[in-house]
Amino acid sequence: MKKVGIIGGSGYTGGELIRLIIDHPKIELNFVYSTTKQGKLITDTHLDLLGRTNLLFTNKINSNVDILFLCLGHGKSKVFLESIKFSDSTHIIDLSNDFRLNKENLKSKLNFIYGLPEFQKDKISKAKYIANPGCFATAIQLSLLPLAKNNLIKNDIHTSATTGSTGAGASLSDTKHFSWRNNNLSWYKPFVHQHLREIKQTLSSLIKNKFEIIFLPHRGNFTRGIFSTSYLNYQGSLESANELFDDYYKNDPFTHISKNEISLKNVVNSNNCFIHLHKHNNILLITSVIDNLIKGASGQAIQNLNIMMGWNETLGLKLKSNIY
Repeated sequence: MKKVGIIGGSGYTGGELIRLIIDHPKIELNFVYSTTKQGKLITDTHLDLLGRTNLLFTNKINSNVDILFLCLGHGKSKVFLESIKFSDSTHIIDLSNDFRLNKENLKSKLNFIYGLPEFQKDKISKAKYIANPGCFATAIQLSLLPLAKNNLIKNDIHTSATTGSTGAGASLSDTKHFSWRNNNLSWYKPFVHQHLREIKQTLSSLIKNKFEIIFLPHRGNFTRGIFSTSYLNYQGSLESANELFDDYYKNDPFTHISKNEISLKNVVNSNNCFIHLHKHNNILLITSVIDNLIKGASGQAIQNLNIMMGWNETLGLKLKSNIY
């Protein structure tokens, strides 16, 4: 069994990661580091894990673990890795945005590979350090990759996506209180969301012409999941588009094309991304749905780990959604 450590395990992403590690047949949880919860039972924070683990949060780090997950706030992973030296054999998966961009990665002594399996599985399989994609970035890129790969994006892309309250983390803010979120909807960071940079980085490596992604994110009045819609000019038929997407994802176990309309509950609590295509005149509408905490974060991190280690990609990730 490979020994796993988590840095920063008290938030939503950390809690989901702990749950997935406990159920994984080839890894065991060695420590969960926290500066705010040290000495406390993990189950005091993540009550859903009651009866599953007796581990305590700790302020001690085992620098020789086989695998390290970083669940720190954005900007903190880089600082942390500069202060602590881990074994040369330790594989590291970072869930922040510190190493997702190539220009930022060049400043690091470690060579992080962008961990979107449906984009570059071969590179992930040879990597030692992985930058896990953002949640919005995952949902949006998966809806556009087949078109970009076949050079069929000739114009700007208009995207709207709504995320649940867990997408903003566990720390309190005015826009996360129940009385504010309930029966409410709002946009935020219009056209400048930080995930745009990694989306454009990926698509620009495939698309030869100039393009823009005009992205409007929304806060939804639900806890988890992302519902994303993108539309663009497309001259082909709906049948050809479905064939294109089916062919692109034929070897990917978690991304599936539905001929029926999809909804958020189809994927919540799973590592799946469901995609649906709709065409009106010359406009192609691509809808994608994911769980922001699983496929958009912790589940994708485990998926990347499986690929890095040469294990079956679906190990520990055969999860069913909560449809009702």
